Amino acid sequence: ELVEVTIAELQSRMKSGKLTARKLTEMYLERIKQIDTKTRSVIETNPDALAIADAMDKERKKGKTRGPMHGIPILIKDNIDTADKMMTTAGSLALVGAPTPKNDAFVVQQLRKAGAVIIGKTNLSEWANFRGNRSISGWSGRGGQTNNPYFLDQNPCGSSAGSGVAPSANLCAVAVG
Repeated sequence: ELVEVTIAELQSRMKSGKLTARKLTEMYLERIKQIDTKTRSVIETNPDALAIADAMDKERKKGKTRGPMHGIPILIKDNIDTADKMMTTAGSLALVGAPTPKNDAFVVQQLRKAGAVIIGKTNLSEWANFRGNRSISGWSGRGGQTNNPYFLDQNPCGSSAGSGVAPSANLCAVAVG
């Protein structure tokens, strides 16, 4: 049900009652558990994702939808601040346990306002590849090596490796890198 599905198709299913934001979020979280052991694109899942999805479903039941992102699960790169229970570490073990950001990054504020369900953070090239010219793309101390979903022995390239791999492997509908 999640393979190559579009946001418009997901919205249509939610509008018709065939799908809820909660069910969709559960499905993506389960797919992450099953597949991401191979791709290593998701560095952390949001412990509040299901509660957020429930809130979006309640709004929809009352006739309110915020727009095309309402109830859509999304992943955010781990160097983009989220003021929630997830860490923002840029993939570095040095920032594990650092204080939670006081505010969401602007893009996260806008996504939350639009009703997106932030289900987790994606792996990246540690420090967004600001480690020197000999670093490996898609590797971080916190997340390990992100793998191309079509060729698991291949590097997916780029700082936003996890944000590219996750939707390619259908672990989310959309990701921000």
